[in-house]
Amino acid sequence: MNADDRNILAGARVATRLPAQDLDRARRFYSEQLGLEPVDERPGGLLYRCAGVDFVVFQSTGASPGTFTQMALEVDDIETVVSELKRRGVVFEEVDAPGFRTRNGIAEIDGNYPSKGARGERGAWFRDSEGNLLGIGELVF
Repeated sequence: MNADDRNILAGARVATRLPAQDLDRARRFYSEQLGLEPVDERPGGLLYRCAGVDFVVFQSTGASPGTFTQMALEVDDIETVVSELKRRGVVFEEVDAPGFRTRNGIAEIDGNYPSKGARGERGAWFRDSEGNLLGIGELVF
């Protein structure tokens, strides 16, 4: 395998797919709680766009285990975003594990993303109407 073969996906676009057992319920959640509207739709799928990056919520008979972050959104002011989403009814996860604890829904994570010039990240997590675990992050410089 040569170097070009190893980098075959380096130019690929990431396309997040989130399962929904009830697409109408998911549409309401993403609209009412997150303030997002689909930019396109087809039978069984809703296409959303944030800052030029797409993700899809699709009709599925399977359910998300919700045991890991399936998609994360980077924001500039996590305090404001979390506060507004709470006001809209979003419930944030509280985590208390060795070396990792949320306070008021937000965790301080030292050492994340030095490749982006950050010394850490602040993070928060919530579940959508379908049980998908979504994260919000703010880089700390």
